[in-house]
Amino acid sequence: MSQSKPLFPLNAWYAVAWDHEIKHVLSPRKLCNLDVVVYRTTSGAVVALEDACWHRLVPLSMGKLRGDDVVCGYHGLVYNTQGRCVHMPSQDTINPSACVRSFPVAEKHRYVWIWPGDPAKADTRLIPDLHWSHDPAWAGDGRTIHAKCDYRLVLDNLMDLTHETFVHGSSIGQDEVAEAPFDVVHGDRSVVVSRWMRNIDPPPFWASQIARHLDYRGKVDRWQIIRFEAPSTIAIDVGVAITGTGAPEGDRSQGVNGYVLNTITPETDTTCHYFWAFMRNYALHDQSLTTLTRAGVTGVFGEDEAVLEAQQRAIDAHPDHTFYNLNVDAGGMWARRVIDRLIAQEQRAQDLSLRMVG
Repeated sequence: MSQSKPLFPLNAWYAVAWDHEIKHVLSPRKLCNLDVVVYRTTSGAVVALEDACWHRLVPLSMGKLRGDDVVCGYHGLVYNTQGRCVHMPSQDTINPSACVRSFPVAEKHRYVWIWPGDPAKADTRLIPDLHWSHDPAWAGDGRTIHAKCDYRLVLDNLMDLTHETFVHGSSIGQDEVAEAPFDVVHGDRSVVVSRWMRNIDPPPFWASQIARHLDYRGKVDRWQIIRFEAPSTIAIDVGVAITGTGAPEGDRSQGVNGYVLNTITPETDTTCHYFWAFMRNYALHDQSLTTLTRAGVTGVFGEDEAVLEAQQRAIDAHPDHTFYNLNVDAGGMWARRVIDRLIAQEQRAQDLSLRMVG
């Protein structure tokens, strides 16, 4: 579906890989319609360069590393970690314009992040908060999904969990999710959707978790607290506790608590990289539970992937169709407004810069 305006802000941090995936090897990645090549230097620092040689645009990822420099696999031009060409075969002089773009990079929360926008604005304090992924008080693991859909469809899906009732009925879904009231609070860069379901039977996944950890098989209080952080990260505080033991008031000691961590990186206008992890604060050293839970969550997200990719195909087939909104779409609508505001700010800054140059 063609778009007249950008679908994502560029002045933001986007995850491009789990930190363990990037080694001293050229690794091609794509984000925000940009091709980049990522690698570690011999000292372990991460480098991200435009994946197109200055000379003939052949992807640098098709070349090789010579120490910390990248050698183009077509004509042998050599680029340093800042993207500056430092060697041209068959000539002594180097064209001063010979360079490729270098991107700000950071490592945090087990991910490698790239800032595809203005390097001067790349503030690492803006990296989304996913600290549960490496906090010793939490255990878990995750995966990456290459989803063939607009990244905003994934955000819509995560901001409105009533779909669990209908898509994930065999694991985490139940009627109460679609029927329970919810609250929405929004700020300049964030949206929080909160839902509590009291004195209910737990769905299969949570029933197994609380039975395994607390040997309990009765009514529970269940919660879902969804926190969106612009432009594309959502941390979901989830869990169940023995009903009436104070979980809604803040005492979760008689329950099981998890965090579903999600950060979605647009690859193109209609594809994205969906990084997720499920973390828990119980049975921290039970690796078998980590493996079992990861497999279960993988299955749940596989169900979402099928729905979202089908939705994208329908959108492509009906480019002029307008979405209609229900009350349950409030969280997703506010998240999109935050994103649209960030994009508009970038567009205004760009327009002002062009007028000043003109």
